[in-house]
Amino acid sequence: MAPTPTPPAEPEDSPEAYVGLPARRAEQLAGERGWSSVRSLPPGAIITMEYRVGRLNFEVADGTVVRCWKG
Repeated sequence: MAPTPTPPAEPEDSPEAYVGLPARRAEQLAGERGWSSVRSLPPGAIITMEYRVGRLNFEVADGTVVRCWKG
């Protein structure tokens, strides 16, 4: 049986730090801080709930991040 791969560590970063930022700036900052994937979503978007290591999710309203979470 093949060994289970170890996922890369996520950046040591607080999702709350992105709330209130303009979406474009938040996306840029997330990339600089090492997040491998950023997903910007409108409020109430229907999304799958699978957890992806290294992904940061932004809920964006009127161009501003109003909520942020990992996965």
